[in-house]
Amino acid sequence: MEGNSTENRFPFSEVLHSPNVFFPNYATMKRDFKVFVYPDEVSSMYFGGLKDLIRGKYPSEGYFFHNLRKSIFWTDDPEKAHLFFIPISCQIMAQKGFSHQDMDRTIKKYIKNLISEYPYWNRTLGADHFLVACHDIGLNASSQIPQLEKNSIRVMCSSNYRSRYIPHKDVALPQVVQPFALPAGEFGTKNRTKLGLYVGSPDTKVGPAFVEAWKNDPEFEIWSTQLDGPRATLLYVKKFYKAKFCICNQGSGMNSACVAESINSGCVPVIMPEYYDFPLIDIINWRKFSIIVKEEDVYNLKEILKAISDEKYLELQKNTVKVQRLFEWNSSPMEYDAFHMVMYELWLRRHAMP
Repeated sequence: MEGNSTENRFPFSEVLHSPNVFFPNYATMKRDFKVFVYPDEVSSMYFGGLKDLIRGKYPSEGYFFHNLRKSIFWTDDPEKAHLFFIPISCQIMAQKGFSHQDMDRTIKKYIKNLISEYPYWNRTLGADHFLVACHDIGLNASSQIPQLEKNSIRVMCSSNYRSRYIPHKDVALPQVVQPFALPAGEFGTKNRTKLGLYVGSPDTKVGPAFVEAWKNDPEFEIWSTQLDGPRATLLYVKKFYKAKFCICNQGSGMNSACVAESINSGCVPVIMPEYYDFPLIDIINWRKFSIIVKEEDVYNLKEILKAISDEKYLELQKNTVKVQRLFEWNSSPMEYDAFHMVMYELWLRRHAMP
């Protein structure tokens, strides 16, 4: 009876690795978890109001910082903190015209001052500190400081193992372009007339191969053009609602916004995640709501998708709809949204030591 009650209250419990572990830990996190945020002394490095959050293609880090300031996890007492947040925003610095070299210097200077002015970094050599960045420039800049790269938790949209992202220590940040252009897609296949929608840049490793293999196949829709204005964006997003499977290979990694758009529209994601970490990987089982293939499978992709039974597809699609709330960022934190899921990933890492 307890399992059925959990399923009714939390529809996404079916995609969790272990509901019996997650829900008690989540409740403990909400009760106990505290984060100390260092002062934001230089305005050009930090987020201001909500208007800063939705600019550009990488708003996830802004939503995180904004939500943290409004959340129950924020503490002004560092002695009560489990983790320490370094509130530097590479996104804001980029918007203000900082070069990559400027960012490197700024972060190095900030960390140096932090070490000299506060005692907390030196207690663990930065292992209980974390930085959040969505653009890969944040990963590159943080890698210029050995202790920050090796010891601290880096919450990153760019979760590529070959780009100095360290799995199990670092956290893959769900990348979402919000607000979503259209409401969340519902369960069902009534209007899904295409087998697959391919979203990818033509200059990626897989892009040319996919376009060449399937450009004349009426069961596939291919979108490989740059978005230019609200009308093009709306046209692009509508295509997610007309396909059964959405193939994401945008060149920016497993965590591109295409994955979140697929989930929001109710389109089962098809992912080629070689050398990438999955967002929320410690919480949810991606195989329960997505198809995971290798890049070399591009020529066999239609055969792979066609081999999925109607019953299996409906199960995958139902679970895709169930996880929608886990990938939503909100202007104020909401239960089990992307912010809380990232906080849970951080909670799991609170005892990490170098």
